[in-house]
Amino acid sequence: MPSPPGGFEVPLWRALTVFRVASLVYVCALAVRDADRYDHPFAVAALILTMIFWTGATAVGYARPARRRWPLLLADLGVVIAIVLSTPWVVGREALGHGVPTLGVAWMAGPVLAWAVSGGRRRGTMAALLVAGADLATRERIGQSSFTGVILLLLAGVVVGHVARLAVAAEERLQHAVELEAATRERERLARDIHDSVLQVLALVQRRGAHLPGEAGELARLAGEQEAALRALIAGTAPAAADGADAVDLRSLLGRYASAAVSLSAPATPVTLPRQVAGELAAAAGAALDNVGRHAGGRAWVLIEDEGETVTVSIRDEGPGIPDGRLVEAAAQGRLGVARSIRGRVTDLGGTVRILSIPDAGTEIELTVPRTPR
Repeated sequence: MPSPPGGFEVPLWRALTVFRVASLVYVCALAVRDADRYDHPFAVAALILTMIFWTGATAVGYARPARRRWPLLLADLGVVIAIVLSTPWVVGREALGHGVPTLGVAWMAGPVLAWAVSGGRRRGTMAALLVAGADLATRERIGQSSFTGVILLLLAGVVVGHVARLAVAAEERLQHAVELEAATRERERLARDIHDSVLQVLALVQRRGAHLPGEAGELARLAGEQEAALRALIAGTAPAAADGADAVDLRSLLGRYASAAVSLSAPATPVTLPRQVAGELAAAAGAALDNVGRHAGGRAWVLIEDEGETVTVSIRDEGPGIPDGRLVEAAAQGRLGVARSIRGRVTDLGGTVRILSIPDAGTEIELTVPRTPR
C-alpha cells in the first residue's frame, strides 16, 4: 500500500516537537535557577509563557502537512528571533556578562530544524544564520565561545536538512517501486487472460490462413502482426535505457525484431547487460534474422536465456538449412555476413557461436556471451 505523501518526514516532525518540549523544559529550569539574577523577572516569566504557548502552537501546526508552509515557518522564525533579541533587556547586560545564559538557549534551534526538515540543507542554513545573527547581536563581546552556538546551529541545519532530503528521496523511490509492482501484477493478470483467449485465436488464424490466396491470406497476415504486437505489449519489455546509461535490457533491443514472422520468447524479468555487450549481441542476432529472411523465407523463433554469468540468444528457423562447407565457401567469396556480422561480433565480446543446421530441417544459431566483456 503506498505511503501517504510526506510519510517518511512524519518522524522528523515528531522528533522536532519532542526537541522543542525538552529544550523548553531546560529553559524553564534555568529560569528558576537564575530568577534572582534577572533585571526583569516578570518579563522573563511572560516570555516563558509565550514560549510555552508557541511550542504548543507549532506542535499543532507542523502536525498537518498543509500547514507546513511559509506563513508558519516565517512566524516561527520571527517569534524566536524576537525572544532572542529581547534577552539583553529582560535578562540584563550585567547578568549576561557574569555568565547567565541567554533566554532562548537550545530552544531557539526549533525554527532552524523546522526549516531544515521542510526545505533541506539550504533552507536550514539560512534559518541558522538568521537566528545566529540575532544571538550574536545580543552580546557585548563576541569571542570564540560566542561562535560555538553559531556552529552548532549551522551543523543542525545542514545535517537535519540532508537527512530530510534523503527521506523524501527514499519515499519517492518506494512510491515508484510500489506503483511498478502494481502495474506488473496487473499486466501479468491481463497477460494470462489474453494468452488464454485472444492470442490463441490470432495464432490459429495466422497458421490456418498463412498459405491461402487473396483476402484470406491478407487477414492471416494481419492476425499474425496483431499477435506479435500483443505479445510485445503484455511482455512488459522495458524501454531501452537512455544514452549514457551503464546497462540496458536486452529484451527491449531484440523486441524490435518481433513480428508476425519472428516470435520472441524472453524471461519475465529484465535481462540487463552492459550497453556495448547488449548492442553487439542484438546486432549479431539481427544479422542472423536477416539471413533467415533472405535464405530461409519462413518463420523464425528467438529465445533469450539468462544463465547468470552468461546470456544466450538462440535463433531458429525452419528453412532448407545450410549445406556443408557453404559458410567456408561464402567467406572465400568475400560474403562475410556470418563470419563478421555474427561470429566476429560475438567473439570480440568473449563469447561463442554455435550453428546447428540440418538439411531441409532448418538452422539454429546460438549466441552466448559473458555478462561483462573479456
